[in-house]
Amino acid sequence: MNKIVIAVDGFSSCGKSTLAKQLAKTLNYIFVDSGAMYRAITLYFLENNIRFNDTVAIERALKNIQLKFEYVAETGKSDMLLNGVNVEQQIREMRISENVSPVATIEAVRTFAVAAQQQMGKEKGLVMDGRDIGTTVFPDAELKIFVTANTDVRVERRWLELQAKGEQVSKDEVKKNLLERDHIDTTRAISPLQKAADAIVLDNSNLTREQQLALALQWAKERM
Repeated sequence: MNKIVIAVDGFSSCGKSTLAKQLAKTLNYIFVDSGAMYRAITLYFLENNIRFNDTVAIERALKNIQLKFEYVAETGKSDMLLNGVNVEQQIREMRISENVSPVATIEAVRTFAVAAQQQMGKEKGLVMDGRDIGTTVFPDAELKIFVTANTDVRVERRWLELQAKGEQVSKDEVKKNLLERDHIDTTRAISPLQKAADAIVLDNSNLTREQQLALALQWAKERM
């Protein structure tokens, strides 16, 4: 079978990363979490006091940022390295979630990240998830999946995820954060979150992980 590029887009906490990881593992493809790249950049900006409206400081900071994914055999996942340091835990914290969408609207940041992502996809055999993968990063991807889910379902999933990590936040706080991110992601001027014209919609509100994977695998095999 021919190797293809699979683009998985969707809203925050809709399960797109879970699906993308499962697809990559099953197909023996490379998995790239594009959101982790923006989260790592956000972490760098916060820790180095880079103001999000300081164009000069942002341009200078991006020259000092190196992003790399490292496969971890124990978990079977790829962790995010920021300048050689594993920051996978830090980038999942609520403080990053609260700031990543504004950072992702910055033109220089998107140009930086998209160039790195496109380089990763040149060899095919890759699954990448994000918000503009099927529209901007890989507009010619052989398979584009747009994942969505009911807002309350997304809130519950995100809240349980944060609880498991020991972060004490209310469901109302989680919902406020998700809706704010939805608004920023869909209304930003550069590469807004939207369904590509040729993307297949996957609403997983009432699907198990196994059921959504079976659907996506069927679509992938039809295109390989």
